[in-house]
Amino acid sequence: MVGPERPQFVLFGSSIVQYSFSNQGWGAILADLYARKADVLLRGYAGWNSRRAVQILDQVFPKDAAVQPSLVIVYFGGNDSMRPHPDGLGPHVPLPEYIENMRKIALHLKSLSAKTHIIFISAPPISEQQIRETLGDIVPDRVRTNEGCRIYSEACLELCRELDMKAIDLWTAMQQRDDWLTACFTDGIHLSSEGSKIVVKEILKVLREAEWQPSLHWKSLPAEFGDDLFLDVNTPNGMITVNAADLDFYRNENW
Repeated sequence: MVGPERPQFVLFGSSIVQYSFSNQGWGAILADLYARKADVLLRGYAGWNSRRAVQILDQVFPKDAAVQPSLVIVYFGGNDSMRPHPDGLGPHVPLPEYIENMRKIALHLKSLSAKTHIIFISAPPISEQQIRETLGDIVPDRVRTNEGCRIYSEACLELCRELDMKAIDLWTAMQQRDDWLTACFTDGIHLSSEGSKIVVKEILKVLREAEWQPSLHWKSLPAEFGDDLFLDVNTPNGMITVNAADLDFYRNENW
């Protein structure tokens, strides 16, 4: 632990989380936006499903930790939704078990502290054609389907409504873009920089609209040591003097 203490944002999930600092990913974008404001911590495990996540909850999120996260963003579901292997191996998790696993994760995180907020991200869509073109040698045809992702996405969202939790319908959000099938993935499964931008947009929308006190939106959090340097900045409204920590408002105005 290094000081001063900042809010901790933990990204917890499978490969879409583990790889979120690659290819201008959504984890890297969040870390940049929250520089001097919050520490974005990565707990991503490629290949994992909700069953494996439940097994290590106490290790990743110990209830007796001296500092508890302010925000946990959770993604599991894509691997769970894969079709079952005939021998019973593989990452597939039956839908009823997936729902209960996600419930266990949610309840564990809720128990950490009153200040810990949670966002679940539902399974995104996939590009079946791109998977065949890029991963056809290692991923059997139709073992992952967009319809399977939809079913697990809807189950995650329904659980969040039941538990009164914030959720992002990524399956729907990504398909609002006309070229999502070709622009949003590196291999049909994992997110490109364009796909990651959609994730960040949806996360920031939740944080902006949530009635959490204090707000966790990046524009609302104070910058660490934010009162020690002022600069002249040329804006569309002319030259103004701003605190150096507030440069993010101009540098990241699109967010």
